[in-house]
Amino acid sequence: MWWLLDRFLKQSVRRGALTAIESNGRTHHYGTPDPAIRPVTIRFTDAGAPGFIARNPRLGAGEAYMNGRMVVDEGDVLDLVRLIRANAAWDEGGSIEKRGTFTAAARRLFRHIGRMNWERQSKRNVAHHYDLSDRLYDLFLDADRQYSCAYFTDPANSLEQAQLDKKAHIAAKLHLKPGQRVLDIGCGWGGMALYLNRVADVDVLGVTLSEEQLKVARRRAEEAGVADRVKFELIDYRRVTGRFDRIVSVGMFEHVGPPHYRTFFQKCRALLADDGVMLLHSIGRLGGPGSTDAWTRKYIFPGGYNPALSEIVAASESCRMVVADVETLRLHYGLTIQHWYDRCVAERAAIEALYDARFYRMWQFYLAGALTVFETGGMCNYQIQYVRRRHALPITRDYMAEAEKGYRERLS
Repeated sequence: MWWLLDRFLKQSVRRGALTAIESNGRTHHYGTPDPAIRPVTIRFTDAGAPGFIARNPRLGAGEAYMNGRMVVDEGDVLDLVRLIRANAAWDEGGSIEKRGTFTAAARRLFRHIGRMNWERQSKRNVAHHYDLSDRLYDLFLDADRQYSCAYFTDPANSLEQAQLDKKAHIAAKLHLKPGQRVLDIGCGWGGMALYLNRVADVDVLGVTLSEEQLKVARRRAEEAGVADRVKFELIDYRRVTGRFDRIVSVGMFEHVGPPHYRTFFQKCRALLADDGVMLLHSIGRLGGPGSTDAWTRKYIFPGGYNPALSEIVAASESCRMVVADVETLRLHYGLTIQHWYDRCVAERAAIEALYDARFYRMWQFYLAGALTVFETGGMCNYQIQYVRRRHALPITRDYMAEAEKGYRERLS
């Protein structure tokens, strides 16, 4: 079935030099050398691998790499994914989606079925990814375990600095005042909640569906001596009760699922005080609605979906949540994941010792794909500020910059 992959590569690779070696040693060359794109050589270890990939490139390439059926001899898998995406940059109208009646129908089917995150399924989906070994996340995240897009005031900044700046950037948009009650939906390992308490003297309730994250978050609050003011619960956001002056949600909305967007915003509106402020930080699509690719859906984020801005706003406006501010972080997540990728590569032996070589290749492929989709693909990060009442915030955005500067200076 080499002919099938050959046809795909001839169509897909025009810029950059790709060399492909069959299991029998036959060598094929694709594209034209480009100084901006690192040359890549891939080799197949069995005769069936090329056809396996060609029949479904978005799923097959990842599985072939994970299972050692495709190896990268020159460059690494990130260079390979970058080369493919450079030939289909979203900004230039490109796409690496395989077109066709069957695949289009399959995407439509999974768009509806795969994103129905009922409460019980949501917990299983979260556990699939976030209940992995603590040691794994320690190997590639910053010390505060911020597993979401950082904020680079300078692309040369360290990951630790960029994640600290991200927290200041978000806190400033919440317009916090001492003594307020804050809800953190999808609190992760507790870093954001602890930061808000520290810099703004607020009380925070963080909710998560990850049992492993809950253990770490509670331990951190105890160690910081603030467990009476920063509390964490294992509860679905749909079951939270009470009223909160502020709501923040970072990197959680990607797991809600479009069928539940309106439920999410209805619940947030019910929880938010009349003069309250909410900040939603989520991966998003630069274009219209789409679907999660099959490999990511199967191996990394079952039930996950990155929404278009139109999908978010359509759901929130139906609940009379007022959009007070929107910021598109176009480049920041690519910079963030580059740090994560480099750290994982440097810690390959440790990751393989935790799991095995197949898991390492899966994780490496995941980060490579995620990185490039923010560099040249159709993804970005959105920060959307909401209020229930239009008078809840100052009339200009000056307060954001002033507060952000103060938070940075406080912890410098």
